[in-house]
Amino acid sequence: MSSKKIVVFGSYVTDLMFRVPRLPVKGETLIASTFKMGPGGKGANQAVAAKRAGAKVSMITKIGKDKFGELAMENFQKEGIDSKYIFLDDEYPTACATVLVDESTGDNQIVITYGATEQIALEEVETARQEIESAGILVTQLEANLDATEKAIDIAKKNNAIIILDPAPARPLTDDFLSKIDIITPNEIEASMLCDNMKVETVEDAKKAADILLSKGARNVIVTLGEKGALLANGNGEHYIEALQVDAIDTTGAGDAYNGGLATALAEGKSLLYAAKFANVVGGLCVTKMGTAPSMPSRKEINNIF
Repeated sequence: MSSKKIVVFGSYVTDLMFRVPRLPVKGETLIASTFKMGPGGKGANQAVAAKRAGAKVSMITKIGKDKFGELAMENFQKEGIDSKYIFLDDEYPTACATVLVDESTGDNQIVITYGATEQIALEEVETARQEIESAGILVTQLEANLDATEKAIDIAKKNNAIIILDPAPARPLTDDFLSKIDIITPNEIEASMLCDNMKVETVEDAKKAADILLSKGARNVIVTLGEKGALLANGNGEHYIEALQVDAIDTTGAGDAYNGGLATALAEGKSLLYAAKFANVVGGLCVTKMGTAPSMPSRKEINNIF
């Protein structure tokens, strides 16, 4: 079990997932072969990934007073995730996403409304201050209110927590914001957007993007490249990590699985390189199942490979 607690600050989203023969083009209607509704959102997915991987996890987010919010609380309870700082919004609904998955390739398209997630107030972050201060690792994303996210980072940073940022959905970030981040984990698209839309497709491209992000203040950069693996870069050099070879069924939650696995290994006192390799396995196993949170692997599944 982990020696440090992981606090995830960010989003919960109810996923409405449709498997289709291919992704639709403009104006096209397709018939789905499968529909599933379940828990999702980058923050909640990362929390589930870390908990199933063996970590002690608490979640801070905001949901609506609706059926999807009830589903959220049921899921946190089922997974054993501390949810005492799940805030309720009287006006805005629980965040919701429609996820289209190409059943032949596992590729996806997502449309999302953040609802209550975007309404996390600074006062609510203050209410959760003691919980954030107790974190050994703070995992966050860019799906929640950015001011609230930055305040959570500041509180955790002041108490020497390791800050992991999954910069999704990508948006411009100041150098001051990036300088607060210990580990940033963009995929190819996010790395491109954070680096003035430079092309990020190959490992060499990832090296160039990582150098830019390091120059902007991030201490460690991990560019995830899907089936092409991942690149870890910091002041000590670069390490390329090959992707786990699997048959992908649904790639939707891979990045979230990766971040949850990364946080878990770091919470157990492992080196960053070890943690990146551990996360690589967690992310690889995730894509072999359908769904987002439901696809996160158990520690037993991880240990069978790593």
